[in-house]
Amino acid sequence: MIDVNDLRKGVTFELDGSLYKVLDYSHNKPGRGNATIRIKARDLRTGTTLEKTFQSGDRVQDVRLEFHNVQYLYKDGDLYYFMDMETFEQPGIGAAVVGDMAGFLKEGMEVKLTFYNNDPIDIDLPTSVDLKVVQAEAAVKGDTATGVTKKVVTETGQEVQVPYFVKEGDVIRVDTRTGSYLTRA
Repeated sequence: MIDVNDLRKGVTFELDGSLYKVLDYSHNKPGRGNATIRIKARDLRTGTTLEKTFQSGDRVQDVRLEFHNVQYLYKDGDLYYFMDMETFEQPGIGAAVVGDMAGFLKEGMEVKLTFYNNDPIDIDLPTSVDLKVVQAEAAVKGDTATGVTKKVVTETGQEVQVPYFVKEGDVIRVDTRTGSYLTRA
């Protein structure tokens, strides 16, 4: 059991038989009374989001997780297949677990999988990925001087808001946490 004061962003815990990963954490100490801890957490099995308030001193069940470095291989239907870099096993992970991160997965990319009781439950991407632009509208001369942006489609199908000077065929660096454009690579 761990104290709710130890819950921080990224911590995984068990509550009412479900596994949750903390997305947001805030600690509020009023002038009188106990402190309250508000969290926003994602259910790792279903992908639903939970907002919960705890009183200071409450406890939740901690979980023992395993982490494996894996390489993304391919997608087949609703399953994404990865290869463990040490054991060469190839676990398949459902689209519900991968979620919005699917737009950042490229074949051959190394990521970190989180396992609970030998079941893959979460995926950690690098902070940025390089993606090739496959669809972009052409820039008009003179429009590139200001901070105008446009939406482009990358090789993985991810839509990214980029500056107007980015054209089809360019490779761009995208932040996986926010989905925003960083620079041309």
